Amino acid sequence: MPSALRPVYGRSRVNVLIALICVATFTAGTAASQESKSGAIAKELAQALDAAKLEGIAAADPATPGSFVAALYIPGSQLLVVSAKYSVPPLLIDKLNQKDYRGLYMDLHSAGVPGSKIFVMDFGADGLMSHADGQGADSFDEGNKSISFDGEWKKAKMSEADYMKAYTDADDRYAKMLAMLLAKTKEAKGKAGSDLLN
Repeated sequence: MPSALRPVYGRSRVNVLIALICVATFTAGTAASQESKSGAIAKELAQALDAAKLEGIAAADPATPGSFVAALYIPGSQLLVVSAKYSVPPLLIDKLNQKDYRGLYMDLHSAGVPGSKIFVMDFGADGLMSHADGQGADSFDEGNKSISFDGEWKKAKMSEADYMKAYTDADDRYAKMLAMLLAKTKEAKGKAGSDLLN
């Protein structure tokens, strides 16, 4: 190779290396910067619960007869959300009509049909995050499987791709659970407002 071309070739290799480093850095940051579908809905639900002065909410799942979703809310701190089928749906419908959201949550959490239960711990009440923040790592339990979204996929014996797929799937399902609860919270607040006017 002529000596006049060597510096150009050298600079070319350096540019390629810089580009590869940038790509690797971007990829490594993907888990930390993953957008949460459930984030905006969780924040809106927390605001709606605060406005309605509720510490819990529950709803029947319109897409799955006999299934319910319920949440306990610790203001500014945490959302605990459970979804499951229940073997005697009329009992929970009675609690729903009586606005006994805490009771419904407890029944669903302790006596949901085995294998049907999903339980989410949402620290910060700000949606599922793919990595731990200052308040703790969010978690998603389904059946006998549990995953903590602390960003430590190696510790969980998972590849980053599998970890992020599990996160994306969990976040999508959690967003749907929250949407049902948000609709019920708005309904409950609306009814409370109309009761005051009557």
